[in-house]
Amino acid sequence: MKVLDNLRYTENHEWVLFEDNSLIVGITDYAQGELGDIVYVEVDMLDQLLGVGDVFGSVEAVKTVSDLFMPVAGTVISLNEKLENNPELVNEDPYGDGWIIKVQLDNKLSINDKLLSADEYKKLIGLS
Repeated sequence: MKVLDNLRYTENHEWVLFEDNSLIVGITDYAQGELGDIVYVEVDMLDQLLGVGDVFGSVEAVKTVSDLFMPVAGTVISLNEKLENNPELVNEDPYGDGWIIKVQLDNKLSINDKLLSADEYKKLIGLS
């Protein structure tokens, strides 16, 4: 199970990669493993301003559906269109081709102060 040092994490198992004034969001390797085979990713919040903790979509696996929660306040500016025909990319490459959305930060105050470092996330999921 991978936890990358250059990412930040949420207690809901989303990861965040900061890029200037925007960021990329996906679900962690741990989350995709717990969900099992992902068959559908739904995001219907494109171009909407959302707050920290708001639901921005869902991931459907063979046996369950799980909501996706915003790790920061911002506007969803793009979706990973590859997931429309290949949702299994979330299982195969959760930190690469399996990313889910890109978000434009609302402002510097929109950063969630509860984002976890890699070491904190490892403790949360029992890896250290």
